[in-house]
Amino acid sequence: MSRAPDVDYFATSARPAWDTLPPALHEALAEALGRRIVDVAAPVSSGFTGGFAARAQLTDGRRVFIKAAPEGMHAYDAYQREAEVVPQLPALVRAPAIVATALADGWFAVVSEWVDGRMPGAPWTETDFELVTAACEATADAMRPSPLAGLDGFTALVGDEVTVPAQVLAGARELPRGLPQWVPGILSELAELVQLAPEVLVGDTASHSDLRPDNLLIDDFGTCWTIDWNWLTLGPRWLDWVGLLPLAQYHGIDTFGALARSSLTAGVPDEHLDCFVAVIAAYMIKNTDAPPPPGCTPALREHQRLSAWTFLDWLAVRRGWHTVDV
Repeated sequence: MSRAPDVDYFATSARPAWDTLPPALHEALAEALGRRIVDVAAPVSSGFTGGFAARAQLTDGRRVFIKAAPEGMHAYDAYQREAEVVPQLPALVRAPAIVATALADGWFAVVSEWVDGRMPGAPWTETDFELVTAACEATADAMRPSPLAGLDGFTALVGDEVTVPAQVLAGARELPRGLPQWVPGILSELAELVQLAPEVLVGDTASHSDLRPDNLLIDDFGTCWTIDWNWLTLGPRWLDWVGLLPLAQYHGIDTFGALARSSLTAGVPDEHLDCFVAVIAAYMIKNTDAPPPPGCTPALREHQRLSAWTFLDWLAVRRGWHTVDV
């Protein structure tokens, strides 16, 4: 492969239809909402899980968004975590409010307010990038110090996944397919960068930690909303925003200029930013050639490969890796 894979983030999931969900869950949701559900749209096609997710209308005319998953699926725990987290977010953080939850027949459902918005970053435009950047700056200010207790640090989330470059160098693991041809020549520097993580990826800001275009919505008023709050960690205040930069750069946005302008990264050493991007690249490399986890679609692996490619390429420009001999 000579270029990053194409990923259509509007068509990455395989979700069940509303009428296939247990009738007991339908009833439990109606009871929790205090209204009957009269219409349910086709499930959304973004995301990487097999959990149910769709817009619904109630008898009083309200529109809500319902997500549901059976016990044993990753989404089951993720939806429960989101239901816990969102009510604790500061008012300045624009996240759809939780309306109700329901548990029935081994399924958990969370209902949030409906936001009529669109996904940015498909591809990124200057206007959308500016709106998202402003939202990230406001959210970082609101989430520092963390309004939620008991969060782990970001390095605990990625764990030992970041040791992949070192494992490849040691011959304990093969380099995954589908990466830039110059990657073998920079593995040593990549391994050194990720070793800085415990020292530099610390902070008192509660970070979304999984911010990507399909977890963002921009409404008709230009307000940027953030969804899927189930991976919160503590980290530096710039973490979420910097995680968006490599793909935006890939789409032609001058993110290097944005780094110099943003209040999020003012005074932050280049090595700290490069360390974070290296950590995500190393994290995404692992398991890209393996089948997706139970309950996830094959598009997850293509997302990982695209992320690894764009994060590595972003580093390559900053660190001169394109000139490395293979």
